[in-house]
Amino acid sequence: MKRFALGFLFFAVLYTHSAFSATVDTVSVFSGKMSKNIKTVVIKPQSYNNQKAFPVLYLLHGYSDDYSGWVQKAPVIKELADRYEMMIVCPDGGYSSWYLDSPVADEFQFETFVSKELIAWVDKNYKTIPSREARAITGLSMGGHGGLYLGFRHQDVFGACGSMSGGVDIRPFPNNWDIAKRIGAQREFPERWEQYTVMGLLHLLTPNSTKIIIDCGTGDFFYEINEKLHEELLYRNIPHDYISRPGVHNWEYWDNAIKYQVLFFSEYFGDVAQSSRR
Repeated sequence: MKRFALGFLFFAVLYTHSAFSATVDTVSVFSGKMSKNIKTVVIKPQSYNNQKAFPVLYLLHGYSDDYSGWVQKAPVIKELADRYEMMIVCPDGGYSSWYLDSPVADEFQFETFVSKELIAWVDKNYKTIPSREARAITGLSMGGHGGLYLGFRHQDVFGACGSMSGGVDIRPFPNNWDIAKRIGAQREFPERWEQYTVMGLLHLLTPNSTKIIIDCGTGDFFYEINEKLHEELLYRNIPHDYISRPGVHNWEYWDNAIKYQVLFFSEYFGDVAQSSRR
């Protein structure tokens, strides 16, 4: 009798976990700009099947990775979607797109895809709150550049943005990570290296125009440029959260960093919801 009870309890726990945990959809979203389908992961919280709509966090992968990187290497994001009742969308950004609309490669037009085409598709096919106040974007490394680059350039689309170990200034790295293949060689097109870097976009910001969180480990090769970004934001009187702690450029760091970032965005979504009810 005891064996049956234990077996039933195990089955009940297993069933409860599977029935009430976040679900992961892998979808294909057509990009008219690039004339191709782009794979995307969509994580829905366990409460998705009720009648309410949800805020959305767009979460970008790093260089040489793809749409599956976050959900495979940091599965904690499913628990975070449940805990904070938000959708998390992880698009494929091309192995080296830097989330730009490349002026030299038609197959790398990922600014338009993420900030326009993908958002329109997600809002049409899922129960989202279709407003900037319910959208945030962040990512790691190349995706950290993308999170701030798209967040700063599209403040009408994203109300909050962030970066983890982000390549927030591409100018010191003219020969790295295929950046020159996307915008041309720095010596030939120096103006592009100003135009397409996060550090070149700070003039777009005004105090409190968008919520910003930046996180980088002190042992990261991008640490110095993140420190400079933090200092420049302080100089310009742009409020932001800045986290600097021991760590390097790896998944152990990002698995931890995403917890702080999702909490930050959840509080932003909550503050907006409370303000709308006043």
